[in-house]
Amino acid sequence: MAATDSFADLNSLPKYYGFFSFFWTILPAIIVFCIWSLASDIWISNSITDYFPAEIIDQGQDKIGLYINSLEIASKGVFIDNVEPLVLSKYLSMQYYSGLIRNSITILASLLGFFIVWKNIEPSLRARNKVESIIMSFMFLASFISIMTTLGIVLSLLFETIRFFGDVSPIEFFFGTTWSPQIALREGQVASEGSFGAVPVFAGTFMITIIAMVVATPIGLMSAVYLAEYSSPKVRSIVKPALEILAGIPTVVYGFFAALTVAPFIRGVGEGFGLSIASESAIAAGSVMGIMLIPFISSLSDDVMKAVPESLREGSYGLGATKHETIVSVIFPAALPGIIGSILLATSRAIGETMIVVMAAGLAAKLTANPFDSVTTVTVQIVTLLIGDHEFDSSKTMAAFALGLTLFSITLMLNVIALRVVNKYREKYD
Repeated sequence: MAATDSFADLNSLPKYYGFFSFFWTILPAIIVFCIWSLASDIWISNSITDYFPAEIIDQGQDKIGLYINSLEIASKGVFIDNVEPLVLSKYLSMQYYSGLIRNSITILASLLGFFIVWKNIEPSLRARNKVESIIMSFMFLASFISIMTTLGIVLSLLFETIRFFGDVSPIEFFFGTTWSPQIALREGQVASEGSFGAVPVFAGTFMITIIAMVVATPIGLMSAVYLAEYSSPKVRSIVKPALEILAGIPTVVYGFFAALTVAPFIRGVGEGFGLSIASESAIAAGSVMGIMLIPFISSLSDDVMKAVPESLREGSYGLGATKHETIVSVIFPAALPGIIGSILLATSRAIGETMIVVMAAGLAAKLTANPFDSVTTVTVQIVTLLIGDHEFDSSKTMAAFALGLTLFSITLMLNVIALRVVNKYREKYD
């Protein structure tokens, strides 16, 4: 009874006082740790230059930055020729004392926060309100970081795309049929002007996406119908998790599977029928991508079919309809908006896929409708354009940003359409 009486005087539950004390103890330490870690890196980088050889200083900031990177690598135990032992010793000494000071002030900040909360905590303290305010601040900060990250990505793509269109006409990019983004590696090089017609690149992307959706949509929908309407609870509890394992397999594994197993198999089957199929064909990459998307469509479609009100099923059965007729005439039309939304979301996922098409699709930009031919995609070209020894501000490199912004716009549009369709469904059948 004594414990119960003491709790009766508290403004909040005891756990909120504990959470409030925990936050006041840990948050100052985290803030101090992050600030010192950032400041110490800047301080070490500026101070260590006093010990650099004169020939490094004379070559400018780029060389100094490379030398600092070499020091960072050498400090981890990797031997690098151009790093002098004296400079490395000073660098390691600065790192040691910086870490010692950082750990000390972090512990002091934690103890100071605990002392402050210990002196100010009392039964009348609105601990619950303060804890909820701290958690709300964390949620706001997380949302702000997410929004700013997205905005930064969009702006970086936009600015580089504008620079690219200053060198290459948008009409050539969006309507040109020749993609050969070459730049001159030496003065007077022949055929170095480059062609930036992106139609073949996007045509290859859409071809592989269509093949993937042709594979994934019927299999995904049929498995969703079975799981939602025909399977017993025991079978559903086994089949659905097993099906969704496909969604957890890394895409690089799908890429290896497409390049080493599916593509040779399709080529061998084609040779048996007298067909010429490329070793990196669109149908191989699209088929494996479709397998990857099956659980995506199946899981979402299964959920929307399960969300159809039971009264619609009962009404159909009451009118004498069979289970098959009920699925075709009642459940499927009722769930159609959600199913369309799942297909559109899967389509946007297929358009933005990278690893499978990088490993299984070709590099040559061909404007072809033959699924047995080798094609390239937007993501493959972005990877290709950003690899190699060339200037970052060249048209060849900035073409990757133009491709990325266009692809981002397409997937964003598909996602918006899908979400609008799904929201319309939810408003009608919730």
